Amino acid sequence: GRHVGWIAMYAGVAGGATEILIPERPFDIGGVCERLKKRHEAGRYASIIVVAEGAEPAEGTMPALPKEEDEFGHVKLGGTAYRVASEIEKRTGFDTRVVVIGHVQRGGSPSAYDRVLASRFGVAAADAVNDHDWGQMVALKDHQIVRVPIAEAVSKLKVVPDEFVEQFGSGFFGG
Repeated sequence: GRHVGWIAMYAGVAGGATEILIPERPFDIGGVCERLKKRHEAGRYASIIVVAEGAEPAEGTMPALPKEEDEFGHVKLGGTAYRVASEIEKRTGFDTRVVVIGHVQRGGSPSAYDRVLASRFGVAAADAVNDHDWGQMVALKDHQIVRVPIAEAVSKLKVVPDEFVEQFGSGFFGG
């Protein structure tokens, strides 16, 4: 959620969100509010808006979010959903609540698929160690466990591609 919106995007699509705000796409809070008003006019009074912690408003659409840094020089994130909720409530008059899933998203019970995949990763990692194949990580590609150089794996951010966003419509992503 800091730099890319994969978790927010998947959670939003799977959970039937009305809007998904991700770091890859600056959002227009005015557009979000207008779409919420239209939903209410149509009798749809419950809306879910998923906000990635790194989501940013488009310039000039709402007050900029504060930029505090931690001791390592990284921008501290958090509170974005509260700012978005406050702005929505102020602009629409709609009762707005925030639910922050935080570490809950990382602590669910694994499915059978998760357990099998973890075991496959473990065996493949042990095989890489046994082969003295250092500097590699194991990954899933086309249902196969493969080795990938760590340098390659971390060389660039894996952002949510524009094609995926366009598949759902940019308004779905706060545009």
